[in-house]
Amino acid sequence: MKRKAELEGFISVVDDADRLLEEAEVLFDLACEESDSATAMEAGERLTEAKKVIHRLDIERKLGGENDRLNAIVSIHPGAGGTEAQDWAEMLLRMYLRWAETRGYRTEIVDYQPGEEAGIKGVTFTVTGEYAYGYLKAESGIHRLVRISPFDANKRRHTSFASVFVYPEIDDRIDIEINESDLRIDTYRASGAGGQHVNKTDSAVRITHIPTGIVVQCQSERSQHKNRATAMKILRARLYELKLKEKEEKMQEFHKEKRDIAWGNQIRSYVLQPYRLVKDHRTGIEVGNVDSVLDGNIDAFIEGYLLGSSREGVQ
Repeated sequence: MKRKAELEGFISVVDDADRLLEEAEVLFDLACEESDSATAMEAGERLTEAKKVIHRLDIERKLGGENDRLNAIVSIHPGAGGTEAQDWAEMLLRMYLRWAETRGYRTEIVDYQPGEEAGIKGVTFTVTGEYAYGYLKAESGIHRLVRISPFDANKRRHTSFASVFVYPEIDDRIDIEINESDLRIDTYRASGAGGQHVNKTDSAVRITHIPTGIVVQCQSERSQHKNRATAMKILRARLYELKLKEKEEKMQEFHKEKRDIAWGNQIRSYVLQPYRLVKDHRTGIEVGNVDSVLDGNIDAFIEGYLLGSSREGVQ
């Protein structure tokens, strides 16, 4: 039934493109017969709409990976630099939440660690919607910000770094074996907003997977049971991602000429001073409207990465 719904959705988009092209053809013929420039402009508008739909189909055709249709789990962590880096991490959080909102995706923050003065020490959130992981996997890596620091009394230019990790939210049908004996589960009182209840009960949950050292935590719910279930879901995704990376490392032994797209590389720079520019170092795509990018308009970078990855055979 899920596959049926996916195919029906694809057919619906194709039908939209076909309808727009037919309408453009009829309007164009009518414009020629009557020498009507207004009708000709309307035909051009239909063609523009059709082009957007076809572009969307082209992008989604690149999303053929095993997990691309799944929901995404995103974690953001500031690099060294204290308040400056923590503020940058929060700016990235806002950027992704805005991006998800414009696409109609649903988001939920499952773990939020506020900074001492400003920004965040770390955050994990889920993005729910078709192809959420397929799109957001393009954002994994190191993001660099160059600006005049609002936290520096001498108004000096600072460079800050933050890392973005993106994992697919694995559904229950995928077999990831987790032994209870391999887990250390701790409970603690949640931090941040949440009323008196947060301060009186140990509802937050931290789970450590001892064999791998992976640590996940959740404090978004008042119920310890719900927080544990969410943390286990994130742990399953992290373990699955670990397996995928192990497989990828084996494949890279046979494809050493491929560029390294693993976490740890700087993928994009956001420069606010001395000039204003956002540049993706993997694709060379540049956007001068930095404010628009930080407001969530990052599709140009995501689509550029997907199209480039497809040409190189990277899924």
